[in-house]
Amino acid sequence: MDTVSAALVIAVVIAIFVLFVVWKTAVVVPQQNAFVVERLGKFNAVLDAGFHVLVPFFDVIRYRHTLKEQAVDIPEQICITKDNVQVAVDGILYLKVLDPQRASYGIADYYYAISQLAQTALRSEIGKIDLDRTFEERTHINGMVITELDKATGPWGIKVLRYEIKNITPPQDVLAAMEKQMRAEREKRAVVLTSEGERDAAINNAEGKKQQVIKESEAARQRQINEAEGQAQAILAVATATAEGLRQVAIAISQPGGPEAVQLRVAEQYVHEFGRLAKTNNTVILPANLSDVGSMIALATSVLRAGKDPEPTRNTVVSPPSARPAIAPAPRPRPPFPET
Repeated sequence: MDTVSAALVIAVVIAIFVLFVVWKTAVVVPQQNAFVVERLGKFNAVLDAGFHVLVPFFDVIRYRHTLKEQAVDIPEQICITKDNVQVAVDGILYLKVLDPQRASYGIADYYYAISQLAQTALRSEIGKIDLDRTFEERTHINGMVITELDKATGPWGIKVLRYEIKNITPPQDVLAAMEKQMRAEREKRAVVLTSEGERDAAINNAEGKKQQVIKESEAARQRQINEAEGQAQAILAVATATAEGLRQVAIAISQPGGPEAVQLRVAEQYVHEFGRLAKTNNTVILPANLSDVGSMIALATSVLRAGKDPEPTRNTVVSPPSARPAIAPAPRPRPPFPET
C-alpha cells in the first residue's frame, strides 16, 4: 500500500514537471508581434508569429514587441517663437518597429527617447518662425520634426511615419491682440470691398450714362437724317406737284378761252387781296393807279403772251401802264413808197 502511494505521488510530480517544462518551452507568438529570445543571457533569435519550442532552462523570452503602427502622445510644452512669444504646443507621433533586435538592444526605452526628441525638435522649429506663421506653417514644421527624428531612430530599428501638431495655444493677451487684429483686418476688408463696390457702381453708372448719351446722339442724328429726308421728299413732292400743276395750267391756258380765264382769275385775286390790306396792317401804301384794274390785267396778259412767244426777246422788261413814261414813243417810220 505504501509502495502504491509512493508511485502515485511520483507520477503526479512527474506530470507536474512535464507540464511546467511544456509551459516554459512551448510559445505561441500572435500575429504582428515579435519575441526576442536570449539563451543563457545572450541574444539567440527573434520569434515571428506562430508556434515555437524553446530549450528548457536555457532559452528565455526577454522582449516582446508589436509590429503594428503605434501612436505616441507628445505632451504639451511651452515653445518660444522667433518674435519671443510663448505658445503651448502638443502633438501626436506615429511610429513602427522595423527591427525588433535593434529596438531591444539599441536603446533602453524608445518611447521615452522618441517623445523627448520630438519635443526638442519641435521647440527648435517653432523658434525659427514668427507667431503669425506658426499656424500656416504646420505642414512644414511636421516635416522638419519627422526629418530630425528619422536621423536618430534609424539605428534603433524604429521608423517614424508621421507627426502632427494638435494644438497651438498662445497666451490670453496674445489671443486678445490677435482677435483685435483679425477684427481690424475684417473691417478693413469690408471697407475695401465696399469702396470697390462703390467704384464699380460709379463706373457702371458712368458707362451707362455714356451709352445713353451715345444712343441719344445717334437717335438725334437719325431723327435729323429722317427729318431731312422727309423734308427733301416733301420738297420734291411739292415741286413735282407744282410742276405738274403748272404744266396743267399751261395746257389749259393754251386752249381756246384760256387767256380770258387767266384775266378773270387775276382780276379776282387782285380784288380779294386788295380787300385784305386794311385788315392786316395799320399803314397801307396804295399805288397811284389803284383803280386801274385793267392795267394789271393787261400786264398779266402781256406776260402770258411773252410766255407763248417761241423766241422771246432777251432782256425785255414789261412794265405796267402806270410805270410807263408819260411821253409816248415816236411812231415807226413807214417804208417809202416804191418808185413808179
